[in-house]
Amino acid sequence: MAAIITFAFFIASALLGLLWWAIIISAVMSWLVAFDVINLRNPAVYQVSTFLDRVTGPVLRPFQRIIPPLGGVDLSAIVVLLLITGVKDILLPSLKFTLIGLLG
Repeated sequence: MAAIITFAFFIASALLGLLWWAIIISAVMSWLVAFDVINLRNPAVYQVSTFLDRVTGPVLRPFQRIIPPLGGVDLSAIVVLLLITGVKDILLPSLKFTLIGLLG
């Protein structure tokens, strides 16, 4: 049973890590588009940008409603990145060891 719990938490941690990187890449890409380094008229850039917006949007939008942009800088991504890191590094290991201790 411990192996199944460990594997489930490995998958959850990996997915959170992928979400973390998607938010980072989405933020960098939005800066590159804003400074006209890359162009959304390029089909490949547009597809990547759309994919990242669809992946990160549902996570970022609730925080964007609460946290206003300061000076044109969206701080919600930083807050979400901190929360993901906290969940991945603190909550998941604690919960995993608790479940393993309870279920054996």
